[in-house]
Amino acid sequence: MRMRGRVRAGLRGWGGVGAMAVVCTLVLACALLLPLLRTAGHGSTGTGGPGLGRAGQAAADDPCLNPAIKAHPEDQTLSPSGADGPTIEKIKAREGEKRKLVVGVDQNSYRWGYRNPNGGENADLEGFDIDLVHRIAQDILGDADAVQFKAIPTNQRIPAIQNDRVDMVVRTMTINCTRVGQVAFSAPYFKTGQQVLAPKSSDIDGYDGTLADKRICTAEGSTAFSKLDEDKKSGDLVSSADIRTTVPNQLDCLVRLQLGEVDAVVTDGALAASQAAQDPTVELKGSPFTTEYYGVAMKSDADDLVRRVNQILVDYRKDRTNGWQASYDRWLSATLDRDSAKSEPPPAKYLRKS
Repeated sequence: MRMRGRVRAGLRGWGGVGAMAVVCTLVLACALLLPLLRTAGHGSTGTGGPGLGRAGQAAADDPCLNPAIKAHPEDQTLSPSGADGPTIEKIKAREGEKRKLVVGVDQNSYRWGYRNPNGGENADLEGFDIDLVHRIAQDILGDADAVQFKAIPTNQRIPAIQNDRVDMVVRTMTINCTRVGQVAFSAPYFKTGQQVLAPKSSDIDGYDGTLADKRICTAEGSTAFSKLDEDKKSGDLVSSADIRTTVPNQLDCLVRLQLGEVDAVVTDGALAASQAAQDPTVELKGSPFTTEYYGVAMKSDADDLVRRVNQILVDYRKDRTNGWQASYDRWLSATLDRDSAKSEPPPAKYLRKS
């Protein structure tokens, strides 16, 4: 990425707890869904071990397929456009110091959105998500640093958008079937999957029977908690696994693990890899057991902003010098695979909506 003058980010932390109930129900029989499914790219990416049928379940059982518009949640976005609309015009109309893009981000996810530990008390935010925010600000406002960052916990991402506290959230946010009914998403900008993180000395092998009697930590309002809760109820997660420990921010799970208060963490593999890079005593266990996509989240009626972000993503992925690949190489190649192919989402699909 090109070098920019640093801007001190004014961060506001919000409290509040209350996990979102993220439950997706099966709406069509497998026989009806089968013709609508992709040939690849959905469902499990790894093996969950004995007794965990969902990890290897066929895509025909995907409960997030929308029966009305026949699209998976990551495909329920609007076609790209570089035009301004009412949402963008409102952002541009802000005066003086307030003429900035207001974005909800993380400040604790290493290499995604975090404060440089060598940057002193007022260290700037850095990371893969932060690079994308700067790119969006550059396109909309003509200034990559015209951003007001707001640090928000995992469980406050959707309320922040719905209550107009932010224009968008760029915070490793998975697009799923419940969330697309609450906020609007861009096309996917990253591919990942849920994975288990545990001490290297642990006898946990992955998302399988070795989680019996283990205490598992997840972030409130995360897809990780939703998956564990759903699998616990359906019997696809060993019944004695304890999933009661939830925290506002994902990094808090790593702290609980370090203190011995939990035995494992379940989170996106991309985040788990970054946490393992921070603590050499822990490691990823087993393969990813879901396939998920990160998107930029915006208000449901902000059609023009969604289209603009989608156009920015098209250009960002094409830019081999200062775009997606350059950001991946800078921030993520050291903790994930040197080959970015596993993390780059497939070409976007868009809804036909005028």
